[in-house]
Amino acid sequence: MALAGLVLAIAAMGLDLAFPLPLPDTRGEGAVVLARDGTPLRAFADRDGVWRDPTTLEGVSPMYLQALTTYEDRWFWKHAGINPFALARAGWQWARHGRVVSGGSTLTMQVARILEPPANGRTRSPWAKLRQMGRALQLEAHLSKREILTLYLDRAPFGGTVQGVQAASWAYLGKPASQLSHAEAALLTVLPQSPSRLRPDREPERARIARDKVLARMASSGTWSAEDVRDARMEPVVARSLEPPVHAALLAQRLRAESPNAARLRSTLDGDLQRMLEDRVARYFSDLPERTSAALLVVDNASLEARAYVGSVTFGDAARLGHVDMVKAWRSPGSTLKPFLYGLAIDDGLIHSESLLIDAPQSFGDYRPGNFDMAFNGPVSASEALRLSLNVPAVDLLDRVGPSRFAARLENAGIALKWPDGAKPNLSMILGGTGARLEDLVGAYAALNRDGIAGRVRYRADAPRVDRRLLSPGAAWIVRQILEDHPRPGTAADTFANGSRMRVAWKTGTSYGYRDAWALGSTRRYTVGVWVGRPDGTPMPGQYGAMTALPLLFETIDSLPTTPGDTMPRPPPANVAQVDVCWPLGIAPDPDAPQLCRKHKNAWVLDGVVPPTFPERDARLWSAGRERFDVDARSGLRLTAECSAAHERRSEAVARWPALAAPWLPADLRSAAQLPARAPDCVPDGRDAMESLRIEGIVDRATLARPPNRTTPLKLSVRALGSEARIRWLLDGRLLAESSGTASIDFDLAQAGAHTLTALAETGAWASIGFSVLR
Repeated sequence: MALAGLVLAIAAMGLDLAFPLPLPDTRGEGAVVLARDGTPLRAFADRDGVWRDPTTLEGVSPMYLQALTTYEDRWFWKHAGINPFALARAGWQWARHGRVVSGGSTLTMQVARILEPPANGRTRSPWAKLRQMGRALQLEAHLSKREILTLYLDRAPFGGTVQGVQAASWAYLGKPASQLSHAEAALLTVLPQSPSRLRPDREPERARIARDKVLARMASSGTWSAEDVRDARMEPVVARSLEPPVHAALLAQRLRAESPNAARLRSTLDGDLQRMLEDRVARYFSDLPERTSAALLVVDNASLEARAYVGSVTFGDAARLGHVDMVKAWRSPGSTLKPFLYGLAIDDGLIHSESLLIDAPQSFGDYRPGNFDMAFNGPVSASEALRLSLNVPAVDLLDRVGPSRFAARLENAGIALKWPDGAKPNLSMILGGTGARLEDLVGAYAALNRDGIAGRVRYRADAPRVDRRLLSPGAAWIVRQILEDHPRPGTAADTFANGSRMRVAWKTGTSYGYRDAWALGSTRRYTVGVWVGRPDGTPMPGQYGAMTALPLLFETIDSLPTTPGDTMPRPPPANVAQVDVCWPLGIAPDPDAPQLCRKHKNAWVLDGVVPPTFPERDARLWSAGRERFDVDARSGLRLTAECSAAHERRSEAVARWPALAAPWLPADLRSAAQLPARAPDCVPDGRDAMESLRIEGIVDRATLARPPNRTTPLKLSVRALGSEARIRWLLDGRLLAESSGTASIDFDLAQAGAHTLTALAETGAWASIGFSVLR
């Protein structure tokens, strides 16, 4: 007997070695990417086109395990892979009735059949059963009962290309297998017996009849109470269309590429928010021209974890290049870097929130920037320049900060920039002359609500945290305050007064040629970024950030969870204070010289630093700021160092406005900033009035009309006399043309009504005339 047992053991070992178990190779098995709550976002099929969601016994409802073992194999936990009593019963019923009445297969045998299906598809032939029994014994020898049952949970067929109870539960029922009801557990128990014939999405009545057989077994065995079974029978069989989930498709693809061997990848996304925003983006941009796409990213400020990730309008839409992930694509950032420039200038003590800047035509070497609408505003505050996204003040500020230093600060904080081959940081970067990615910009804008700390957006909870200092807490607070105080388009400036809306520090941007439309906004809890454009880089005429991207930004922000604190302003840090400053000097008022304060402003300052208005760059211009001089006490005429001895001197001062601000100043402010005329007996000191311009070609206050019977616009030819410098011509405040010295310009006048023509020299000299055109 012992010898026989030894021979059988040796034979079994030999067969085991000769025919090893066909355990699945998980490499290339596909994967499922999950939301943070475990909801499947996207399923990647394996090489055979099958998708599954691996699970554990603890990840499945106990009711399902009860129904499975009670209905399919009540002795599963006790037999060695084969149940001889069940086989004998099945054989006797087959012999008596001439057909299969009940099966004798154990769950272990079913796993064997799943792992090694017969080549001819005949699973009930004697040879197939013998093979399954051999494999079942082999499985029991190598694996634990839990491991065998887990194989069944993951690989049982449920119809179509779905395998495994977890994938089936999500596909048919839209819920995890851990949350199955009695009726749902019974349905998924019986479905693998005939997955094609019993598919609940196609054959709900057949599925219900089969489900009720399981419920009857559960009642008769006493496993479930009669009341539970009665309630379960009343549930209708309702199933969703069997389609693998495809949400956050581009992020899922990205995570899959980073971890190609992982079967389950849990992201940080909020599943419900992701699905809602995907639908919203698809609807919002459905009317945009072909090849137009969009991207949207929502990030939790506290953790920098992404909560929603929409990489394209519609994944797989070839016409919109829906396979291109625009969250991580390099694009021109337009004006979206401006808040960080102003914040850095505040940290450097160059400006405060109400510093006087000049929005007027200026040259920076060969670079001559203009505004988006080609109009200019003259003297503006730093906060106004940032809120209005004025280009010339931003370029002026970057020139003083230094492009290389600004780029280095951004890159150190995690905002990677991409430059054309051979290029280096330059002044155009602040208007979009570089490349940036949406995810980096969102990580940087989060710094406005993270005390100046930017960071890398995280897509998995186990991703490392990378936080970098971008701005000081005080500078971040001031910039955020400036941007939050910017009312939404179409709303009043006091929108937040009643605390009914979330406070948003927002900024838009549009790249050159209408290729990229941006909108970024940060609230206390979330930061959101939106990009709209064409992935191939072709222009979208007429589409810009404020019109195309900004409405979706606010729709998204308004749909996010809020708390009462999100609508309330946050107090400033201890080193930020609000002080009274004066224009044009830009500093605190001097009680002893009230005449120097022409305009009062309430400014936010950092560390008590109140920097003055920038000095002029051009040595030919007068110096902005306080200018002291002597006057004759009786006549008020200005005295120079060399005058006759008859004068009684008195010291006075005026507050000079920057020279380029003059065309936009009211007459009283211009007059107050002028030096008095020089006394005739004094030697010139170079401080007399600067050169003056005169416009020739049209008379001030003229009325113009087209000749009779002519439909073409009026054609005018004008020139500026009095300067050899470059002249910029503005028509109604908008840049019209440029000339040099006394060269003339020609232009058409098609619009009737009142107009103002201004000639502005680089030296600060200017002239302006008004005229009207009759209809």
